[in-house]
Amino acid sequence: MVERVIWPAYLDADRSRSEGRRVNLDQSVKEPTVDEIAEAIGQVGYDATIERDAIYPREYNPRGRVLAHGVDDATKPDLVQAAAAYVNLLRDTSWSGLERRSERRVD
Repeated sequence: MVERVIWPAYLDADRSRSEGRRVNLDQSVKEPTVDEIAEAIGQVGYDATIERDAIYPREYNPRGRVLAHGVDDATKPDLVQAAAAYVNLLRDTSWSGLERRSERRVD
């Protein structure tokens, strides 16, 4: 059983590629949470475990990380891209007061 680690920095629009972002800027989200990422991993069809006290090596504050279980058939880049797409979708359809994707785009 393969496990993949997804850090919030991988999807964070405020991070540069050298700071750990792994998706294109237009696919990134502002301040993604481990709860959103875990929900997105679940939507993709994998089990997810949240480790809230984990600290990404390039950051100082703990934001946690998500462990995706049973991802034998998916590469890490594919999984991160899918998670980013679903987090964007969750935010676009949410009325929870989060910044909408269409509002954060810069022409």
